[in-house]
Amino acid sequence: QVQVVESGGGLVQPGGSLRLSCVASGSTFSSYAMSWYLQAPGKERELVARISSTRSTYYADSVKGRFTISRDNAKNTVSLQMNSLKPEDTAVYYCKARFLGNEYWGQGTQVTVSS
Repeated sequence: QVQVVESGGGLVQPGGSLRLSCVASGSTFSSYAMSWYLQAPGKERELVARISSTRSTYYADSVKGRFTISRDNAKNTVSLQMNSLKPEDTAVYYCKARFLGNEYWGQGTQVTVSS
C-alpha cells in the first residue's frame, strides 16, 4: 500500500504563489506516475498536472504557464509550484500516485485564493 501525504496549502492573495508538496511511500517511487488534481466546491475533481516516471509533463490549459510540476525521486516527493494564483484556483488539491495500474490518493490540502 502506498501512502500519499500532501502539504503546503493555505490562504494567498490573488497574484501570489504557493508551493504544494506530496510525499509518497515506497522504494519504487521513481516508477510512479504522479498527478495533482483539484476539486472546487460542488464540482468534480479535475486533473491539474501530471509527471511521468520519465519526467514528461502535462498541464491543464487553465494552469499552463502558471503552475510547474516537478519531482525529486531521492526524496519521494512531487511538488506543484503555483504562481499568479487566481480566485478560481481555490479548491482542495489532491495528489495521486499511480503504479502498476493501482491508484493511491492523498487526503488533500486546501488552497484559498482571496483578498
